[in-house]
Amino acid sequence: MAGNTLGTLFAVTNFGESHGPAIGCVIDGCPPGMALAESDIQPELDRRRPGSSAFVTQRQEADRVEILSGVYQGQTTGTPICLLIRNTDQRSKDYSDIAQAFRPGHADYAYYRKYGIRDPRGGGRSSARLTAPTVAAGAVARKWLRERHGTQFQGCMTQLGELPIAFESWDYVAQNPFFAPVADTAALENYMRALRKSGDSCGARLRVTARNMPAGLGEPLYDRLDADIAHAMMGLNAVKGVEIGDGFACVTQKGSEHGDAMFPGEAGRPRFASNHAGGILGGISTGQDLEVSVAIKPTSSILIPRPSINTAGEAVELITKGRHDPCVGIRATPILEALLALVVMDHAMHQQARRATA
Repeated sequence: MAGNTLGTLFAVTNFGESHGPAIGCVIDGCPPGMALAESDIQPELDRRRPGSSAFVTQRQEADRVEILSGVYQGQTTGTPICLLIRNTDQRSKDYSDIAQAFRPGHADYAYYRKYGIRDPRGGGRSSARLTAPTVAAGAVARKWLRERHGTQFQGCMTQLGELPIAFESWDYVAQNPFFAPVADTAALENYMRALRKSGDSCGARLRVTARNMPAGLGEPLYDRLDADIAHAMMGLNAVKGVEIGDGFACVTQKGSEHGDAMFPGEAGRPRFASNHAGGILGGISTGQDLEVSVAIKPTSSILIPRPSINTAGEAVELITKGRHDPCVGIRATPILEALLALVVMDHAMHQQARRATA
């Protein structure tokens, strides 16, 4: 099954299924000599872990990562790094009722038409469970970029369903289960309680940014940094929209407003008056902060009966049982940070190779 590898010089291949014995990834292209242990990766997995609050799926997975290869005496060797995460809390019987039917809004029908077979347990390969290895790989990329360039990745939720979330401070993001940049999340909590009681779900909007970015990353025309960011973000389950910088808001802006004016700065680099472009011009990083916004659709697994069909093409009515996130966007922030880090890391490797051969 193609399409499971992200990146070229820093390439991450994802494997496993939601209810299989384990999930994981293989990282090929990590530079040698970087100190790496499970303790460098686990904190990021803990941020994404299911069962972490009353507002997400109650599946209880420890998500303990194991490094199986590519590290010797605590340092990366430059060879493939295999990261394994064992599944321990599968409840496959919850999906017996949909083994021969297709859930509306899910990948069930599309997978069946493509392969002629599908794993119905928790969505199989199409499950958001497969984002855990992405976060693990992202932790490796984040460490290298932090040590080499000082690059830092942060994300937060900016809207939950109909509720916009005003930005107050990054300090609040780690203090609540929504990754919301606000001190008071009572409105968000009440909204989610009512949503769960109704059996329905909602979408979300999230922001992710990279600070202390190296300038000059990106390969025009079709391997642009922004194009690869959009490609990676759209590879995340339930993402339906990606904006770089001001995104669709630039439609109403004038050229005199949108173009980020430059003034003389330090060390021969410009000082930008604004960042409407989101840190990318012509597909190449400017050294400004990368600014990315992502829209995530409502969770398709809900308790409200909906019409569908089965594998024989007959009409059925489905209720999706099991343990699901009423808003998959709540746990998406660490995943988006990881995806952005993986793209930046891959482009950093390209730039490093270009300079080495220049």
